[in-house]
Amino acid sequence: MININSQVRFWILVGIVAISGYSQGMLLPLIAIIFEEDGLSSSLNGFHATALYIGVLLVSPFMEGVLRKVGYKPIILTGGIAVVLSIALFPIWKSFWFWFVLRLIIGIGDHMLHFGTQTWITYLSPANKRGRNLSLYGLFFGLGFAAGPYMTRLVHVNEALPFIVASLVSLAGWLTVWLLKNEFPEKTTEKDSFFSTFKRFNQVFKYAWVAFLPPFGYGFLEASLNGNFPVYALRNGIDVSGVSIILPSFAIGGIIFQLPLGMLSDYFGRKHVLTTIMLLGFVSFTSAGLLQDSVIGLTISFFIAGMLVGSTFSLGISYMADLLPRELLPAGNLMCGIFYSIGSISGPFIGGLAIQFLPEGSFFYCLSLMLLFIFIALTLFRVEHTTEAKASG
Repeated sequence: MININSQVRFWILVGIVAISGYSQGMLLPLIAIIFEEDGLSSSLNGFHATALYIGVLLVSPFMEGVLRKVGYKPIILTGGIAVVLSIALFPIWKSFWFWFVLRLIIGIGDHMLHFGTQTWITYLSPANKRGRNLSLYGLFFGLGFAAGPYMTRLVHVNEALPFIVASLVSLAGWLTVWLLKNEFPEKTTEKDSFFSTFKRFNQVFKYAWVAFLPPFGYGFLEASLNGNFPVYALRNGIDVSGVSIILPSFAIGGIIFQLPLGMLSDYFGRKHVLTTIMLLGFVSFTSAGLLQDSVIGLTISFFIAGMLVGSTFSLGISYMADLLPRELLPAGNLMCGIFYSIGSISGPFIGGLAIQFLPEGSFFYCLSLMLLFIFIALTLFRVEHTTEAKASG
């Protein structure tokens, strides 16, 4: 085994996350485009996309016990190879349900990969660098996710080509994990079992429930903006070219300010930074509702909103780690992923109801009210217990 120092290990883990983001960022629009061109209804197209998040929710209750028994490396390797093989199998048989099962497996594999890397990075990071390190984790996932859609144009060369390229890139990243030495999370006094995992979930929720709201909010926002906003914009007279300018501005804002916000949270405290960005995010989406007929106005509002709340997933993980003892970090990381998935599933549904039944502008006000709710919860929350050096304000 090659001796890998902690810095190299960190960058290998971050690189794996970037490749995972790339494959997810490619698959979402690619499959949607293929199904749209084949004449599949938008409702079935949207249902198909939920397979990823269903996979996350199905596997989550079992992940913590497995991680404690086998360690980080086997979890990441298993999740990575599941993603590689599933992506490679897409061209074999073009079928709605076969592809649904493959996306379900990718959801499970990606969650294993993210859970392993995320928890490992959380353990590796001292409290005074936790925000920085986890913001780099979020930044590289965001960069990969943003690069993924550019591969969709390969579908016009050959429908199988983007899947082949993505599987080869994922395989290359997977191979680097073999260089790492396996490690284990800190032991607990309880015997590991399916029921002890739920007992730890209960402990984690008691002490750190507020830290799961930012990941929920990010999943809600990301899925709503990608799934609902194009429909909302087209119905309100903004053409496809306008949507293609407005929508990426949110992601760009998040990518540019991911690292600075993480570093600010190390300095000023996670709670202070989170409450500030949630309040300003509420103002940004309220402004978007008032400027809904202006492409320039919406682009600026989306960029500012992304700049503020595009880091809420990684900041939520950092805050969770501040609030919990180290032996509960695997369960805490799992719950961050669960709440993100719940937000990702509920966001497009609630956003769709707002577009269908409420007056103009209600879609944006729905997003802003959700951020206001999280701001209020963060403001009212009082720390009951923490074993970490205080970085939560």
